[in-house]
Amino acid sequence: MSSSESQSSQQGRHQEVGHKSLLQSDALYQYMLETSVFPREPECMKELREITAKHPWNIMTTSADEGQFLNMLLKLINAKNTMEIGVYTGYSLLATALALPDDGRILAMDINRENYELGLPVIEKAGVAHKIDFREGPALPVLDLLLEDEKKQGSFDFVFVDADKDNYLNYHKRLLELVKVGGVIAYDNTLWNGSVVAPPDAPLRKYVRYYRDFVLHLNRALAADPRIEICQLPVGDGVTLCRRIK
Repeated sequence: MSSSESQSSQQGRHQEVGHKSLLQSDALYQYMLETSVFPREPECMKELREITAKHPWNIMTTSADEGQFLNMLLKLINAKNTMEIGVYTGYSLLATALALPDDGRILAMDINRENYELGLPVIEKAGVAHKIDFREGPALPVLDLLLEDEKKQGSFDFVFVDADKDNYLNYHKRLLELVKVGGVIAYDNTLWNGSVVAPPDAPLRKYVRYYRDFVLHLNRALAADPRIEICQLPVGDGVTLCRRIK
């Protein structure tokens, strides 16, 4: 590729905040957003997406198409008792809260309350803050405490994990005991910027290279786990759905 072609390619890259689409054509992704996603995006989610766009870590946000997918999925499985590990400003959390019935509940965990509070006024204005039990700090100790209570075992309908990739398998071990048989765990970023198929000498960002091996290990482990059925989708940065069957 010539330098002029390379420049043109870079200029044509999609600039949407949270853009993690693995579609080869950015124009196709834009078409999907403008045709099916943005026209149906609730005003509160649009507001939170725009607030998040101004944050320096906005690449961490859930993309609008993935938010729409999660919202639909939760309604399809009639989820009521859910969990989210990794919240950031709360875009996926708001998508979840809007999908749940009025007495639905979300146990939400993140190590940074400040980011969560950035989106909290929007969540409150949307009238769904009462569904959220936010816990600041690492998730593993919370999960261990939940497992000590027999009533909590097998009590969750749905769990969304979008956090530290090096702990995904540690989460999985615990979550399989907390989600009910027939319940769903969704792991985000399982295609990890497409790096899962990158050659060893590929020029990757440091954080992408560091977590790639953890993502590869996770994908192999999920594919071999007889306790679940899986479906890996090229939505956002790749999301793998795990349905507990044992």
